Amino acid sequence: MHGSNAIGSIVKYALARAGVDAPHRGSHQFRHALAVRMLRGGASFAEIGEVLRHRSPQTTSIYARVDIDALRPLALPWPGDAR
Repeated sequence: MHGSNAIGSIVKYALARAGVDAPHRGSHQFRHALAVRMLRGGASFAEIGEVLRHRSPQTTSIYARVDIDALRPLALPWPGDAR
Protein backbone atom coordinates (compact mmCIF):
# COMPACT_ATOMS: atom_id res chain seq x y z
CA MET A 1 0.00 0.00 0.00
CA HIS A 2 1.30 3.43 -0.89
CA GLY A 3 0.44 7.08 -0.35
CA SER A 4 -3.15 8.07 0.18
CA ASN A 5 -4.39 4.45 0.14
CA ALA A 6 -2.23 3.65 3.16
CA ILE A 7 -3.32 6.79 4.99
CA GLY A 8 -6.97 6.10 4.19
CA SER A 9 -6.69 2.55 5.51
CA ILE A 10 -5.00 3.66 8.71
CA VAL A 11 -7.64 6.32 9.35
CA LYS A 12 -10.50 3.93 8.53
CA TYR A 13 -9.10 1.34 10.93
CA ALA A 14 -8.56 3.92 13.70
CA LEU A 15 -12.10 5.27 13.31
CA ALA A 16 -13.54 1.76 13.47
CA ARG A 17 -11.50 0.93 16.60
CA ALA A 18 -12.67 4.17 18.23
CA GLY A 19 -16.28 3.31 17.45
CA VAL A 20 -16.82 6.43 15.36
CA ASP A 21 -20.06 6.12 13.44
CA ALA A 22 -19.86 8.69 10.68
CA PRO A 23 -21.26 8.91 7.15
CA HIS A 24 -17.76 9.37 5.74
CA ARG A 25 -14.98 7.03 6.73
CA GLY A 26 -11.30 7.27 6.01
CA SER A 27 -9.14 10.30 5.45
CA HIS A 28 -11.98 12.15 3.70
CA GLN A 29 -13.65 12.35 7.12
CA PHE A 30 -11.13 15.06 8.00
CA ARG A 31 -11.68 16.96 4.76
CA HIS A 32 -15.42 17.02 5.39
CA ALA A 33 -14.95 18.12 9.00
CA LEU A 34 -12.58 20.91 7.98
CA ALA A 35 -14.89 22.16 5.23
CA VAL A 36 -17.92 22.22 7.51
CA ARG A 37 -16.00 23.95 10.30
CA MET A 38 -14.69 26.57 7.87
CA LEU A 39 -18.19 27.14 6.48
CA ARG A 40 -19.61 27.58 10.00
CA GLY A 41 -16.77 30.00 10.70
CA GLY A 42 -17.80 32.20 7.79
CA ALA A 43 -15.39 31.06 5.08
CA SER A 44 -16.60 31.28 1.50
CA PHE A 45 -16.83 28.26 -0.80
CA ALA A 46 -13.93 29.73 -2.78
CA GLU A 47 -11.77 29.89 0.35
CA ILE A 48 -12.70 26.34 1.35
CA GLY A 49 -12.01 25.10 -2.17
CA GLU A 50 -8.60 26.76 -2.12
CA VAL A 51 -7.66 25.11 1.18
CA LEU A 52 -8.90 21.70 -0.05
CA ARG A 53 -7.19 22.32 -3.41
CA HIS A 54 -10.32 21.78 -5.48
CA ARG A 55 -10.49 22.82 -9.10
CA SER A 56 -14.27 22.91 -9.15
CA PRO A 57 -16.79 24.62 -6.84
CA GLN A 58 -19.02 21.56 -7.33
CA THR A 59 -16.40 19.41 -5.62
CA THR A 60 -16.21 21.85 -2.72
CA SER A 61 -19.99 21.72 -2.35
CA ILE A 62 -19.74 17.97 -1.70
CA TYR A 63 -17.50 18.60 1.29
CA ALA A 64 -18.96 21.85 2.64
CA ARG A 65 -22.66 21.26 3.12
CA VAL A 66 -24.79 24.04 4.49
CA ASP A 67 -26.42 23.14 7.81
CA ILE A 68 -30.07 23.94 7.04
CA ASP A 69 -31.22 23.28 10.62
CA ALA A 70 -28.69 25.81 11.92
CA LEU A 71 -30.03 28.40 9.46
CA ARG A 72 -33.73 27.95 10.32
CA PRO A 73 -33.69 30.28 13.36
CA LEU A 74 -32.21 33.02 11.16
CA ALA A 75 -34.99 32.89 8.58
CA LEU A 76 -37.43 35.79 8.58
CA PRO A 77 -41.16 35.05 8.44
CA TRP A 78 -42.73 35.25 5.00
CA PRO A 79 -44.72 38.51 4.63
CA GLY A 80 -48.41 37.85 5.17
CA ASP A 81 -47.79 34.41 6.65
CA ALA A 82 -50.65 33.39 8.94
CA ARG A 83 -48.34 31.73 11.48
